[in-house]
Amino acid sequence: MDQSSAPLSDLFSDKDSMCLSATQIVDSVFTTLPLNLEIITEMSETAKDMESPMISLRNTTEVTVFILTGFTDDFHLQVFLFSLFLAVYLFTLVGNLGLIALVISDIRLHKPMYYFLSVLSFLDACYSTVVTPKMLVNFLTKDKTISLPACAAQMLLFVIFGTTESFLLAAMAYDRYVAIYNPLLYSVRMSPRVYVPLIIASYVGGTLNAMVHTVATFRLSFCGSNVIRHVFCDIPPLLAISCSDTHTNQLLLFLFVSFIEGVTLLIVLISYGFILLAILRMHSAQGRRKVFSTCGSHLTGVSIYQGTVLFMYVRPSSSYALEHDMVVSIFYTIVIPMLNPIIYSLRNKDVKEAMRRFSERNWCVTKVHF
Repeated sequence: MDQSSAPLSDLFSDKDSMCLSATQIVDSVFTTLPLNLEIITEMSETAKDMESPMISLRNTTEVTVFILTGFTDDFHLQVFLFSLFLAVYLFTLVGNLGLIALVISDIRLHKPMYYFLSVLSFLDACYSTVVTPKMLVNFLTKDKTISLPACAAQMLLFVIFGTTESFLLAAMAYDRYVAIYNPLLYSVRMSPRVYVPLIIASYVGGTLNAMVHTVATFRLSFCGSNVIRHVFCDIPPLLAISCSDTHTNQLLLFLFVSFIEGVTLLIVLISYGFILLAILRMHSAQGRRKVFSTCGSHLTGVSIYQGTVLFMYVRPSSSYALEHDMVVSIFYTIVIPMLNPIIYSLRNKDVKEAMRRFSERNWCVTKVHF
C-alpha cells in the first residue's frame, strides 16, 4: 500500500508544481503588461513622428498649379478689360517694334543713343509679352490656372527684363552725358567697344538678379492656398501664400532692389548733374532747347519707371496691399511699355524726322505701285 501510494503523492506534487508554474506565468504576464503597453505606445508615437515629415513633404509638393484671380469676377467688366488691354498690348507691339524698324532702316539714326533706344523698345515689347497674353486669356476663360514651372518661367523673364531696363536707363543717361558734355569726343568715348559691353552688362545684371529671386522664391513651401491674388506671378503675392518663413526672401528683395535702384539712380543723377553744367555754359538758346528735348524724354521715362519700382519693392512687407499693388504692377509692366515709344519719339526731333521720311517713302512707293 505504501508502495502504491508513493506514485500517487508524486503525481499530486507534480500537479501542484504545474499549477504553481502556471500561476507564476499568469502573474508575470499581468506584471509586464503595463510595460509592454508603454513600449507599444512609444513605438506607435515614434511611427507617427517618422510619418509626420512625410506628410509635410507631401503637403509641400502638393501644389503643382496656381490660380491667378485677376481683377474681378464680373464677366462684363472682364470683357471690357480684355478689350482695353488688348488695344494697349497691340499699340505696345506696334510702337516698340516700329521704333526698332525705324532705327534699323534709317542710317541717320545709326548712333549709340538710338541703339540704346532700340534695345529699350525690344525690352518693353518682351516685358509686356511676358505678362499680357496670359492675362488676356484669363479674362475670357474660367480656368485661370498656371502651372508651377510656367509661373517660375514668367517670374524669371519678368524680373530679367525689368532689371535689365533699369540698368539700360542708367547706360542711356551716361550716353547723354558723353554726347552733351564733350560732343567732340562722343564718337570715341561711345564707340562699339563701349556701348555694346554696356548693353551686355545690363542683360547679365538682370539675369543674375532674376535667378536669385526665382530660386529663392520657388524653394519655399506652398502647402496651403494656391490662389495668387494677382494677374501674373510676381514676387510679393507668391511670398504672401507661402507657408514657409519668408523673412530671408523679403530681405533679399529689399536689399537687391535698393542696391540696383540706388546705383542706377546715382548714375542718372551724376550724369544729369554734368549735363546741367553743360547747359549753363551754352550761349545758344536753340542748343539748350535741343538738349532739353533730348534729355527731357529720358528723364520722364526714368522718373516714371524707377518711381513705380521703388514704390512696389522698397518698403516693409507689412505695407503690401495686393489689390492696390496689382494696379501699380499693371502700370509699369503694361502701361509704361506703351508710353515709352510716345515719350521717346514725340519729343525727339531726329526720330520725328525719320518717321516723316519713312512715311514719305512709303507714300511714294504706294503711289508708283498704283
